[in-house]
Amino acid sequence: MKALTSLIVVGVLSSPVLSAAFSPLQLRAVAGQGWSLQSGSCPSDTQSCGNGSCCPSTSHCQATGNGEVEACCPTTSNCRGSVEGAPSCASPAWSLWTGSFGNGFCCEVGLTGAFQNGGSVAGICGTTVPSGYSTASLVSKGTGTPVTSVSSTKSTTSVSQTTKSSTSVSQTTIKSTSTKSTASSGPTGSIVPRAVFAHYMVGTMTQAEAVQDVQDAKAVGFDAFALNTHDITSSWALDALGYLFDAADQNGFKLFISFDMSWRAITPSQIPSFLRNYISRPSYYTISGRPFVSTYDGGYIANSDWASGFQQPLVSQGINPYFVPNFGDWSGWPNNFFSNYPVVDGAFSWESAWPAPGTTISNVSSSDDHNLLQQAQAAKKVFMMPVSSFQFKYLGSGQDWYRIGEVNLPQRFEQVLALKPDLAELITWNDAGEGHYIGNFFQEQIAGSTIGDYANGFDHTGWQQLVTPFIKAYKSGATSGSQILPPGSTPVGSLWYRTLLKSASCSPSIQNYQQGQDTVNYAVLLPSSGYTIKVYSNSKLIGSFAGSSGLNYGAVPGLSVGSGQFIQVVNSAGSVVASATGTKQVSAQSSNATCNWNYEVVGLS
Repeated sequence: MKALTSLIVVGVLSSPVLSAAFSPLQLRAVAGQGWSLQSGSCPSDTQSCGNGSCCPSTSHCQATGNGEVEACCPTTSNCRGSVEGAPSCASPAWSLWTGSFGNGFCCEVGLTGAFQNGGSVAGICGTTVPSGYSTASLVSKGTGTPVTSVSSTKSTTSVSQTTKSSTSVSQTTIKSTSTKSTASSGPTGSIVPRAVFAHYMVGTMTQAEAVQDVQDAKAVGFDAFALNTHDITSSWALDALGYLFDAADQNGFKLFISFDMSWRAITPSQIPSFLRNYISRPSYYTISGRPFVSTYDGGYIANSDWASGFQQPLVSQGINPYFVPNFGDWSGWPNNFFSNYPVVDGAFSWESAWPAPGTTISNVSSSDDHNLLQQAQAAKKVFMMPVSSFQFKYLGSGQDWYRIGEVNLPQRFEQVLALKPDLAELITWNDAGEGHYIGNFFQEQIAGSTIGDYANGFDHTGWQQLVTPFIKAYKSGATSGSQILPPGSTPVGSLWYRTLLKSASCSPSIQNYQQGQDTVNYAVLLPSSGYTIKVYSNSKLIGSFAGSSGLNYGAVPGLSVGSGQFIQVVNSAGSVVASATGTKQVSAQSSNATCNWNYEVVGLS
């Protein structure tokens, strides 16, 4: 994960801000290490890495990452992470630029860096900026002799990966998608129909609550609940599963079991007899007639045990499960996954939904997603990609943590559209304990814990205004945020913020609290350009941004103590056409024993 000093939001940022933010971070610790030169013809003292990239003759080419150019490494060891953490050019003679998604690339002195919004590479170099491109941000000028011409350059118009490798920062982090990508009429390349699931924590509940959840999730646009199940014997668990399958059968919704193996209470050999109770239900989700099965963890169990204990007993009875687990706990994850686990039909990468934990602010990465997607395509299997908003847990005993957060949710929307995975899963519908719920959670599910101290009264359904159009865009083959459109002619979206400042004396009790920021966050879907998005804290204007068609989002610094957190969407005539106002005040200090970093989330109306 990339170490930063402030939250990155992907997008087109003004050159002065970006250059200033980069200036203290240009560290050249290793000769011959850094981003490659982009050139149609490599200079005499360099070698071609392919794809229009050049590295010094003494360096080793490292294959391109997600949305990045090739890295140059002093040895055969992969140094890409180091280059991402302290971006520089592999030769001091070259100039460093930042382009698409804030990724770095290098040009010869005298040439200008350019990029396409959502382009599959960081940028290109030329004497002029081509039509349809934007001028990249110059980070540092090289020491080489200026050139006045370029033979040819690499031009890429498609959108693919969106990992943000830059360590750039900005004081006002805003994304406005201003260039639409051309998408096909429908998804291509997937071996299964595209679908979006919501992870669902099975807990004590009533039949009426099951019906409510199923109907609500269907209305949002989800294809199924992934039922997180760690107990396959207790009456409370079996009752809840019965309620949910009854509700799904009656309401035309789908469900599948996701075994929570992290509890280590279930073995593969126990699964077949349990599954047979549900896979014949009309509501059980299948692919080509095969019951879909997933997990949270389970990589501590060998492939042979999954095959002999889980798969083969079912196959012997004419049931061929479609197995797409999250084995992120496997020691070799994620490399060479399918060769080590041939029993699976696909992979799910739970942890890539958020930036890695740490003490420095970092952007969410899609590198593991891209890795697994490529592996899956080579193996003719599937990849399921996670999407989530943030994490906050405050349960004591080492279970107090925060995971970004801020604008992680719309960033993951963009990454999913760009990578085009076979399936996607939102984390979660109802996990109040970790804070990333977008639906209902019920009191009996959190009884006997302190979860209610930080979750009760914090409604997150406002995020559903964003999720529904995202699902539609993904399933229709959209490839960029500009194609996530509101369902009608009226803007939709959400506002969210924390109600306790980062400087609160209790904040250090939260792991990774250093990654949080005092920002007012928003994501707005606009039907066209011509709108302005205004952001307020304590009833004071802290940001005003021109909107573009599709997805617009930002994390705006300036969250301050008091009430009056709201956003307004203003049309070209100056009229407010939509707004969202927070119902909770912001405090400088916690008034009780709970250091609450949960989000107040409000949808536009």
